[in-house]
Amino acid sequence: MKFFPLTLSSPEENLACDEALLGAVEQGECDEVLRVWNALSYFVVVGYSNRVETEVKVPFCRSQNVPVLRRCTGGGTVLQGPGCLNYSLVLRIEDSAALTNITRTNEYIMARNRDALVALLGSELRVQGHTDLTRDGLKFSGNAQKRKLKALLFHGTFLLGLDPGMVERTLRMPSREPGYRVNRPHRDFIVNLEVPASQVADALVQGWEAHDLLTEVPTERISRLVSEKYSCSEWNWKF
Repeated sequence: MKFFPLTLSSPEENLACDEALLGAVEQGECDEVLRVWNALSYFVVVGYSNRVETEVKVPFCRSQNVPVLRRCTGGGTVLQGPGCLNYSLVLRIEDSAALTNITRTNEYIMARNRDALVALLGSELRVQGHTDLTRDGLKFSGNAQKRKLKALLFHGTFLLGLDPGMVERTLRMPSREPGYRVNRPHRDFIVNLEVPASQVADALVQGWEAHDLLTEVPTERISRLVSEKYSCSEWNWKF
């Protein structure tokens, strides 16, 4: 597996990069990859099938120039911003029996991520709600996936120092929530790990044995996806 520590300059490019890597692995142009990147500014990301008006406090986001974008994977709506470390795994489905369907993939990847972070944090962490990582019942990582014929994208965010007040101001209560949330507001449901991003990234590298660097950026794919999808209101506000 290749390691790809790449943060691009815009939210649209960073979302497009994940899908571009998925396309490259699907086409056999790239090895499996672990990417990590940081959110440099605030932006909201809705899941593929989310309705923006249902999930997002649109008037506040517009007044503060917080972009609202849509990703290619499922899951719920999140706020990205300073204090978020993102990771993306692009894996070949045919290489592992654990990746043959959505449920088994969730179980396999979440268990491996949990074990990698237990070694760093030295505390009991749990997988709850299928793809959440929690500590003491509080969520610090949400995750989602997209599957193609030969490869899949599984990506998520680690909360290290995100302002919970900003989450409250940008996001409505989710239209769907895991049972363990029990209708808690955002500030009572999420927690920051308060550890350096570099340490979390190193833990993931060790946990996934991603010791070789990927040096070729799929620039053409990224540019095309930004132009045709991630910068377009027809995509971002489709629901």
